[in-house]
Amino acid sequence: MGKKSRVKTQKSGTGATAAVSPKEMMNLISELLQKCSSTAPSPGKEWEEYVQIRALVEKIRKKQKGLSVSFEGTREDFFSELMAWAAECGASCDGFEISNFADEGYGLKAAKDIKAEELFLWIPRKMLMTVESAKNSVLGPLYSQDRILQAMGNVTLALHLLCERANPSSPWLPYIKTLPADYDTPLYFEEEEVRHLLATQAIQDVLSQYKNTARQYAYFYKVIHTHPNASKLPLKDAFTFDDYRWAVSSVMTRQNQIPTADGSRVTLALIPLWDMCNHTNGLITTGYNLEDDRCECVALKDYKEGEQIYIFYGTRSNAEFVIHNGFFFEGNAHDRVKIKLGVSKSERLYAMKAEVLARAGIPASSVFALHCSEPPITAQLLAFLRVFCMTEEELRDYLVGDHAINKIFTLGNTEFPVSWENEIKLWTFLETRAALLLKTYKTTAEEDRSMLEKPDLSLHSRTAIKLRLAEKEILERAVSSGRAKRLHFQKQLDEGAPLPLYEESDIALLENADAKLPIILRKLEEEDECVQEEMNLAQIKPDAACLDSSITPVLNGQCKDLNGTQEDPPGGDAVVKESKVEKHDPSTKRTEGEPKDGGK
Repeated sequence: MGKKSRVKTQKSGTGATAAVSPKEMMNLISELLQKCSSTAPSPGKEWEEYVQIRALVEKIRKKQKGLSVSFEGTREDFFSELMAWAAECGASCDGFEISNFADEGYGLKAAKDIKAEELFLWIPRKMLMTVESAKNSVLGPLYSQDRILQAMGNVTLALHLLCERANPSSPWLPYIKTLPADYDTPLYFEEEEVRHLLATQAIQDVLSQYKNTARQYAYFYKVIHTHPNASKLPLKDAFTFDDYRWAVSSVMTRQNQIPTADGSRVTLALIPLWDMCNHTNGLITTGYNLEDDRCECVALKDYKEGEQIYIFYGTRSNAEFVIHNGFFFEGNAHDRVKIKLGVSKSERLYAMKAEVLARAGIPASSVFALHCSEPPITAQLLAFLRVFCMTEEELRDYLVGDHAINKIFTLGNTEFPVSWENEIKLWTFLETRAALLLKTYKTTAEEDRSMLEKPDLSLHSRTAIKLRLAEKEILERAVSSGRAKRLHFQKQLDEGAPLPLYEESDIALLENADAKLPIILRKLEEEDECVQEEMNLAQIKPDAACLDSSITPVLNGQCKDLNGTQEDPPGGDAVVKESKVEKHDPSTKRTEGEPKDGGK
């Protein structure tokens, strides 16, 4: 099983930092906690705060050098042990093997031909590390007293992982020893690498992720060294920032929601072996079978012997992949950038616009998204923009005019413009808004492409620049699309083309086409940070087993940032609803195009 290296304070004169007194370390930890718990910085000062927090963290890391727990050997040395343990626990191990796929890192390779929708992998509950197993472990007494652990399952999993890593007799050691030694999440970026993300939409989440991680670390360092219920934790002599950063990234890239044993609620879990799968576009093909009490995965397509087996991590943007999974996915069919829009309360027509939007189930102010696909806007955003650009007469027509109630259903339907003038205004607005957002970047798309050609660019810098460029390309497409639509509708107006008239009989058309579903019946997908809720709609397993209500879908690594991209939000938001199969599964690794063991 490989010996665990001893935890010790290295002596000065050996190239390591001299031992630091407990009091000195506690003073630094207290300073860090205070800095991370202070009021949010004023706009424009977030980077300055990040640099200050980072300086404190680096000071602490320097004094903790040599104190982290580590294992002798490499990850690959322990893969055979992981497979043997899995087989002993009753997991499937015959149809695949762990293999290194160059830039994508480690993944699963088919050891035989596998048919699409064929069940090829199952992992029993006894192998999973869950919040429930944490409660029944040495962490239990502290969990029962600490509100943060009780409120944040992902933090509980991180500490559970560290406690088990430090326990020579832990049943999960065969799994823990195969986890990456480090990751490619922004928590591991150098300051200059993070600078590449300045002015991008991702930067606020990246800075918040680092701040939240530092605050949590400082808080639990004090708890571990002072709380009576933490006295038996195997972390007192070795709980470094690097340890916590590693645990946070391990959980953040791998956590999933599964049902509890009785099926009454959900809990967060790490799923050994299955979380080795890399990501590709598709649909969810993994679920939890309560009857057999195991996680099950079917193939999302036919695989020939020797081919890599992929799963789908979910409808995540590349910003979410970079921040929470540590990789940039080329060809991401679900990439998007956020756009905040709202009707000003000082506007004369605010009440009327807000009422029409409310009837359509859309807030007067929200976070929408511009997508990489064509058209770049969803039905919800189209509906919002139509109302946003309505004249008083048009608003009155949708509030009290003929068929006013039914006409609300047409707001997100491209076939029923409010008026040619309204279409011209909304596409002009979108074109202008996207062009303004492009001007906020400090580099052009051409400059980014030139930078990516440099052979000496670090992996993290390359990832950051790819993300920055992808945002610009989406905005550029939005500008182009807006211009084309504006010109099209201007031509319709100039030529006196008849406006498609809504008739009550058209409601049948609206209810039978997914792209034209009544806005009021659809949930706003892009509101706030919850775009990932789309994953709840994905389905799993179309065969007979799929009809069993005891099977629920699983999205590997689906939960948001362990530390949150806001101020320590609650646990995760992965899915656990019944669905059907196709190809959709988030595991939390890297993927095509990005090397390293960051997510595998």
